Amino acid sequence: MLATIARTARIGALLSLPMLVLSGCTKNHGELVVDDTVGVTALRSPCPLVEIPEMTGDVTLLAPGRTDAGAIDVVAAITNLRSSCDAAMHLPQLTTTIDFDVVARRSDTHGARHVELPYFTAIQRGGASTVAKHVSTIAIDFADGQDRVTVHGKTGTTIARSEATLPLEMRNRLMRKRQAGDADAAVDPLSQPDVKAALAKATFEALVGFQLTDKQFAYNATR
Repeated sequence: MLATIARTARIGALLSLPMLVLSGCTKNHGELVVDDTVGVTALRSPCPLVEIPEMTGDVTLLAPGRTDAGAIDVVAAITNLRSSCDAAMHLPQLTTTIDFDVVARRSDTHGARHVELPYFTAIQRGGASTVAKHVSTIAIDFADGQDRVTVHGKTGTTIARSEATLPLEMRNRLMRKRQAGDADAAVDPLSQPDVKAALAKATFEALVGFQLTDKQFAYNATR
């Protein structure tokens, strides 16, 4: 299997739906260093970038049947997103562990209250194609009189290292040292279409965000 998603929070359904890319490898654990006499130096890691897609990092629950500002019931935001990737272990599978916090606030502090918020973890390839996605829930518990709560969430992704690794021929092209006077000395190999396509194919992103309803997404878009 190309990619799977590990889950340690409450999991809902695993979906493979087109959606919206991923990060967190330790610095300087990249698979490719481009270092030539022209002075181009680049570091590439096989680990995915980890991001929160735009407009999915927070969710607002409104009182039923109302859309005015006074109808705001609960507001929650994903924060402190961090990740670790085991690229340095050189295993066949690249596992990325993703930790995050959810800060939630409620308007009415009377009584204890339990709220479950759905969130997704998705893997995107090449900045365009979503190859895996699942929806989980994170539980928020307010004590009587409490208006603000912070809870911890954890998820993760697993990607085949072979899929996130550039072909040897492509790596050799990128790492070849060029001398002044060479016909291609002034050509940045990263600008060539076939190189760009190979890099995109080997690039994955892990996305974490709230699984919003159409109305919640529209609310975020118009604020």
